Amino acid sequence: MKDKHLALQPWLGLIARLTLGGVLFAAGYLKIDKADISQMAVRSYEMLPISIANLLGLVLPPVEIALGALLILGALTRVTAALGGITMFIFIIAIGQAWARGLNIDCGCFGGGGAVAAEDTRYLQEILRDLGLVFLAAYLVRYPFTKFSVDKKPREISEIKGDVE
Repeated sequence: MKDKHLALQPWLGLIARLTLGGVLFAAGYLKIDKADISQMAVRSYEMLPISIANLLGLVLPPVEIALGALLILGALTRVTAALGGITMFIFIIAIGQAWARGLNIDCGCFGGGGAVAAEDTRYLQEILRDLGLVFLAAYLVRYPFTKFSVDKKPREISEIKGDVE
């Protein structure tokens, strides 16, 4: 069974990398030119002072794009997966506290955000989605070397340099 996992691991890692990277990239891309909506989405969680929420609304989209692009390329996979996983975990906390406090908001994950009708909230689905992404990130932290990745295994690097034993 272990040998089968070792054979599948680079392919499973590729799927994890493209999924997490694709979600991060798409989320950032859909917000990058909508600073006012992105800022409003962060403010709607009512967790941070307005000035910090506005700054986060400006900073988050390019950070998501950068993390997503690096994951899609497979560059610095362990680090970008860890940062992506931490980001998703923070989103889970933010969504959970909004739900617990009875706020009726759209998560703002893909360009929306702000107040919505109570029946239009999707807190459980959003938390489950982000929890799945945290697990993908954790998998990539454990197994960062995947198919079609810019990252090279330490053994591959020594083979390129001609240091093969």
